[in-house]
Amino acid sequence: MELFFLGTGSGVPSKERNVSSLVLRMLEDRGTTWVFDCGEGTQHQILNTPIRPRRIEMIFITHLHGDHIYGLPGLLSSRSFQGGETPVTVFGPRGLKEYIDISLKLSGTHLRYPLHIKEVDEGILFEDDNCSVEAVKLEHGLESFGYILKEKDQIGELQPDKLQALGIQPGPIYQKIKSQLETKLEDGRVIQRDDVIGPPKKGRKIAILGDTRYIPELKHHVKEADVLVHEATFASEETEMAHDYYHSTVQQAATLAKEAQVKQLVLNHISSRYQGDAIEKLEAEAKEIFKNTVIAYDFYRHSIPRNN
Repeated sequence: MELFFLGTGSGVPSKERNVSSLVLRMLEDRGTTWVFDCGEGTQHQILNTPIRPRRIEMIFITHLHGDHIYGLPGLLSSRSFQGGETPVTVFGPRGLKEYIDISLKLSGTHLRYPLHIKEVDEGILFEDDNCSVEAVKLEHGLESFGYILKEKDQIGELQPDKLQALGIQPGPIYQKIKSQLETKLEDGRVIQRDDVIGPPKKGRKIAILGDTRYIPELKHHVKEADVLVHEATFASEETEMAHDYYHSTVQQAATLAKEAQVKQLVLNHISSRYQGDAIEKLEAEAKEIFKNTVIAYDFYRHSIPRNN
């Protein structure tokens, strides 16, 4: 699992940062890519990365402000020309379907793959054998959501020493024992899987929030996340301005991370007013509250290792 940030600025593009878009690559687990927001220029940013649009499986839009959606019709269209044939599902707030339908219709765009558009509310949006995605309402000028991915716990590691103590030597039988609840051996013995595997591996949790005012109650939703991606449009001293514009400060994001006991905070959606040394100052402000903080930049890659 890897987060790949394509655009980390707010409002309008700048020389340093494009507008919002990030990608969750899950090539090992699913062989697919998920996109979160798709601001203007997203597909151009992709050209400078190993990301392949044909691998896109789902797109999650946090809200309908232009710096989060103006690149979406272009990306959907280009995917057809880049070998994309598998279905894509786009999740987002009310109005998203109308925006996509009109954009594709008026531009005469015909997709070569099935496109599903699902307008969301709070709650579980998607679930399969591997993970689930929950939408959480935020507080912004337009309806805005955060998306919380929870990977399901995985079966523990097979314990070879326990098997060998039972006289079972390494071979294909090991995989057979791990793949089913009980296994009958040639000598008639029945091996219970739970007796020869270690504890389950805790699934990873990733919280990716859209634009929002500071909401202390979010700590219950993002609690103990492996990674929390939170906007930090303003410096700590701009609390009033952040509130007026429905955004958060660096200090507020760090406070939420601390109270929710997350493992890592990645700050995103940085105002173009902050450049160079000012970015380092923002990061220092956050680290005073929550040490494991990093400010994302365009093309920043953040690996999310499996839990032991």
